[in-house]
Amino acid sequence: MLFEYIQKALKKAENKLLDNGTWFAEIPGFEGVWANAQTVEECRIELQEVLEEWLVLKIRDRDPIPEVEGAEIRIKEAAAV
Repeated sequence: MLFEYIQKALKKAENKLLDNGTWFAEIPGFEGVWANAQTVEECRIELQEVLEEWLVLKIRDRDPIPEVEGAEIRIKEAAAV
């Protein structure tokens, strides 16, 4: 589930070669999820890491997480023991 969600989100990424020769990438609808690196592949890897960290924070804080192409992450309340 999580792997599928991340892969679908990464497919929405927009990459741009900057004037300084580095690559910039972001995912529309995922505020604060962006990366900048020397190569497009390094940028993609960094973007995935940022997305994973962003998701951990969203889950921890119980913030809404956008649906991506039918994939969604829902937080269920654990039953008290």
